[in-house]
Amino acid sequence: MVTEPGRDAIHAHAAGRAPVVVLDSLSKRFGAVQAVSEASFDILAGEVFGILGPNGSGKTTTIRMLCGLLLPTAGRATVAGHDVAAEPDKVKASIGYMSQAFGLYRDLTVAENLRFYGGLYGLEGELAGRIDWAMERMLLGEIRDRFAGKLSGGQKQRLALACALLHRPRVLFLDEPTAGVDPGARRLFWKIIRSLAAEGTTIIVTTHYMDEAEQFDRVAFMFRGRLIALGTPTEVRASFGAGLTLEDIFVDLQEQEQGQEQGT
Repeated sequence: MVTEPGRDAIHAHAAGRAPVVVLDSLSKRFGAVQAVSEASFDILAGEVFGILGPNGSGKTTTIRMLCGLLLPTAGRATVAGHDVAAEPDKVKASIGYMSQAFGLYRDLTVAENLRFYGGLYGLEGELAGRIDWAMERMLLGEIRDRFAGKLSGGQKQRLALACALLHRPRVLFLDEPTAGVDPGARRLFWKIIRSLAAEGTTIIVTTHYMDEAEQFDRVAFMFRGRLIALGTPTEVRASFGAGLTLEDIFVDLQEQEQGQEQGT
């Protein structure tokens, strides 16, 4: 059984870049349940950063707090310089969010979906230019007049990403973004994501694909509401023990959680 690493496994990454997301003892309690307990770490500009852990580990609650959707019980966090509790609207304006279930309108074309979301973001005069950017950058030009309901999984994924990025967010949250997408589409998606990060967009990802997580700049492992490891994939693997992969660690933590549930 995988054992948790010592506290020295939780450390900041010195890369000379300014932090864009800062968590300081961030905590959330739901009644008697401590969903997140004193999570503290920074995420740097242009990082591809993974928040990993089995179901019930606290990662979704953490993401919701960072998106300004859920008030912390204790501690604090800032995203793009805005306090998630005191300035949730400014946080929301500074981020993009994309999930497997991103709300595309099936009976609208690719271009119409982009125009709709651009209107929600209040882009107005610059909308046409941003749509042109999205068509080129996300490789949507040839399907601009196709209905979203007729797109393949990979095409829907790229359209959802384009919609989430129209307003130029400094931070992009990706929640299980490649679930159910074929390997070729996944590879193209991560090529686009890497290019965005290289230009300074901070990318925060939750995923159950540990082969993807192995390619992230850094990962944070959460378990039972606590941050138990933070660092590059190599550093995190080493902190749990020699010869382990991120998938080994993830599966073992998941089995521990399932065993606890069955024992209650």
